Amino acid sequence: MTMRASTPDRILDTARRLFNEKGFAATTLTEIALAVGISQGNLTYHFPTKRDLAVRLEQEARVRAQTRRANLLPGAIEDDYVEHLLFAMDLTWENRFLLRDRALYTSLPFAKQAESETAADFHELHGLLMRIRKEGMFRNDLHLELEVLTRSLWIVSRYWMDYLRDSEGLDQITWPDQERGIQQHFAVLLPCLLAPARRSFEAALERASGRLEKAPE
Repeated sequence: MTMRASTPDRILDTARRLFNEKGFAATTLTEIALAVGISQGNLTYHFPTKRDLAVRLEQEARVRAQTRRANLLPGAIEDDYVEHLLFAMDLTWENRFLLRDRALYTSLPFAKQAESETAADFHELHGLLMRIRKEGMFRNDLHLELEVLTRSLWIVSRYWMDYLRDSEGLDQITWPDQERGIQQHFAVLLPCLLAPARRSFEAALERASGRLEKAPE
């Protein structure tokens, strides 16, 4: 992510990085100000509390998702599906403190927001699976309930980092760990597809592999 020029934007970029690395509770305003290279008074002029920073970062993530959705131009289903998956995993990665620490700065669940990105993301995924069915890519010998399949795939992506922490005991989650979540998602989807469709989706993921390469933070 490119660092932005204005002081508020530099504060937000730095806060996101430190919240991701150390956690919301363990990061102080003093640390953020020092990392930005400004006084704490200058920081609190723009963002009086840590909660203000976290809420603003959550709002930015939501706007980014809404903007992407508003400007979608449909293409080949396999490319659209991979783009959806990678965007969701990338957004989660860049704002991973939100899922981990959200209860520390707000009591409002994601699903209770006025415009729930949780619901919007789920419905977009369901729509993509409906397109896959319409194009005859699912195996004929399976009796798939798309609502159930959508939920299974969405859960894999949404709760992957929770799994890494709770089941594998990872305190520091790296992008390669996140890549495994993408492969896990495909491990659920691909067996449901006809062989030609599987090859198309695997090729689409390969074409988009550049997005999977993350420099160390």
